[in-house]
Amino acid sequence: MERMPLGVSRFDEMIGGGAPAGSVVVAASEAGAGGREFCYTATAMNGLAEADTNLFEFYYGEPGPGVTLPHEVHYVTFTSEPAAIVDEMRFVLEDDLVDSGTEPVSFADLSREFFQMTPVPTEWYNEQKTNITSLGTDTTRQSVLEALGDYLSANAAGNLVIIDSISDLLVAAEAEFGRANLAMLLKGLKRAAYRWGGLLLLLVNVDVLDRRQLGRIKEAADGTLLFEWESGGSERDRTLVVEEFRGVLSRLEKENIVRFETEIRDSGFDISNVRKIR
Repeated sequence: MERMPLGVSRFDEMIGGGAPAGSVVVAASEAGAGGREFCYTATAMNGLAEADTNLFEFYYGEPGPGVTLPHEVHYVTFTSEPAAIVDEMRFVLEDDLVDSGTEPVSFADLSREFFQMTPVPTEWYNEQKTNITSLGTDTTRQSVLEALGDYLSANAAGNLVIIDSISDLLVAAEAEFGRANLAMLLKGLKRAAYRWGGLLLLLVNVDVLDRRQLGRIKEAADGTLLFEWESGGSERDRTLVVEEFRGVLSRLEKENIVRFETEIRDSGFDISNVRKIR
């Protein structure tokens, strides 16, 4: 089975080189528990593989057999300035990793479509002040779901696409296009992703969703990575649990791995320990 790296070398190695190509993966995270940092690491590491092979080998290592790097890396945002996302990455990753790793990344800013039906003043989101790649200045009026669907159809095949975030769509824009339409788009996305042969990584903030909303998102994915805080005494640890995941979970179950302890290093999200069934 062809694999595409998620960008966290120790984790990719444990799951056979990465996620199966053609997968939709949900990064479902409690606030600050590591999901966003995981997505930032996936973005920068896969971009670095194209921009600077020597630096990629230094930070990540050598991809294993059967691993295919994405042709391109795309980062879709609905509410944030692309330049602000890159700046935030610098709090997580080394500057040289961010500088080189984000250079080939295409940032799609869908804030105009996202905010156009809200009370947010147009000048707050429609002014273009960055040279980072965006969708452009097309004046046609689209809903945010239509714009997202068009962008994925044009750019997802063979590529890594990070979507930041699905919970934004559910919570803030639900009145515009309806919950049912989003659920339908996600189901269609899973079908299309298999044909595209790339990797879609969907960031989700679990704190703002109820169990039913989160369940619908998980249902539309091939796998879910759950990032949680775990308290013990006076300390809190970031942990990662792999939930149902085509082509991945069976590997972890074979090794009796139930949970990963994680940490945020200068090189991004990383695995610090493995919890096994004793």
